[in-house]
Amino acid sequence: MVKGDQGGHPARPGGLVTDGTYVLQPIGWVESPLVDKDAAPKQGGEGSPVARLVFDGSVGDGLRDLQVGSEILVLTWLDRARRDVLVVHPRDDLTNPQRGVFSTRSADRPNPIGLHRVTISAISASGVEVQDLEALDGTPVLDVKPVLHPLDR
Repeated sequence: MVKGDQGGHPARPGGLVTDGTYVLQPIGWVESPLVDKDAAPKQGGEGSPVARLVFDGSVGDGLRDLQVGSEILVLTWLDRARRDVLVVHPRDDLTNPQRGVFSTRSADRPNPIGLHRVTISAISASGVEVQDLEALDGTPVLDVKPVLHPLDR
């Protein structure tokens, strides 16, 4: 669950809100050989293994127009990230000067939402196989969106 506005502002209409709390419902999860956060690549293109997105049956119709070879954006909830971090050394390299997390791609942040640009390599009844996903095994999937190319707009 994600806390609502801390500034006392009312929750915006249209979202699923309970007592100032926004509820995010995962639509699936990641199956990947990556299980160790410290050993995982920092970005998908840095040696990520093939991974599978497994979806809840209730969202099956939403997947019907995905195609092999297409690029998609996968939004995940980085459930093993720290939520109390606001300043990091980029890429966990202590020789890099510290920066605010909102100017980095650090997983550790107040709302650890992962954004992954991946390519679909296979689609089956059991899931969608993707290239370049650095998320750990069991990571909840929040949403999938197409990559819009300039000619598609």
